[in-house]
Amino acid sequence: MEQTVSARVKKITTSSAEVVDDLVAVEEPLEIQLSVLREGRRVERPLSITMRTPGQDAELAVGFLCTEGLIRSAGEVEDVREAGRNRICVVLREGVEVDFSRLERHFYTSSSCGVCGKASLEALKMDHEKPFGDAGPFISQEVLRGLPSRLRGSQEAFAETGGLHAAALFDGAGSLQLLREDVGRHNAVDKVAGAILRGNGFRPGESLLMVSGRTSFEILQKAIRAGVPVLAAVGAPSSLAVELANLFNVTLLGFLSAQRFNIYSAPERVLFPAQ
Repeated sequence: MEQTVSARVKKITTSSAEVVDDLVAVEEPLEIQLSVLREGRRVERPLSITMRTPGQDAELAVGFLCTEGLIRSAGEVEDVREAGRNRICVVLREGVEVDFSRLERHFYTSSSCGVCGKASLEALKMDHEKPFGDAGPFISQEVLRGLPSRLRGSQEAFAETGGLHAAALFDGAGSLQLLREDVGRHNAVDKVAGAILRGNGFRPGESLLMVSGRTSFEILQKAIRAGVPVLAAVGAPSSLAVELANLFNVTLLGFLSAQRFNIYSAPERVLFPAQ
């Protein structure tokens, strides 16, 4: 699927005005459906519609179910199949029970802020999660300072359009393991979570998740459910994100650049030269 399309634009500068072809990021709706076996028959129901950039839709759907707390392992998923244009269905295995009340979302979720789709604060509860231990990954200050340029250098669609968010998984040495782009911040994180859940040898407990924007409660929640104990962002965190990070012993970094960064929680995972 195409992630960019051509658009005719008029570019204005202080000295000129010209009509040219430019690239913009594709944004289309995706309906995520769930299929469960109940009393011997398959029951399918729509869970959410999110505005996303096409591509990695199976990862997005599986990651969404994981970060919303509806599934906890890849073994619970029997199949992921297209259910029509801009529709995808996650088929759960026999015996997997789903508490649909945990997903009290409005049916429409915007690309800009997934948490706005929550019907109530009760849907934000994480009563099955446990805080991370005191183990690593332990990441040096030098490695952290280099991550923003590595992230930006790997954002192919962003380089063409300037219109996509990114979420990336790095190991403790700063090597890029996985990167996903999307018009929605939370969608990019869900795609990473889905890729982790579906295998390929990723080790989230030994990794760092970096996002290209700010850090909200929901982004932090998704990182926790994906099993990643370190979250870094080029922007600021919200107060609820900081509160949640402290509660679950997540190392939360903000304003990360080559020149500076802030540590909001669990600073012991960040190594300084004397260490």
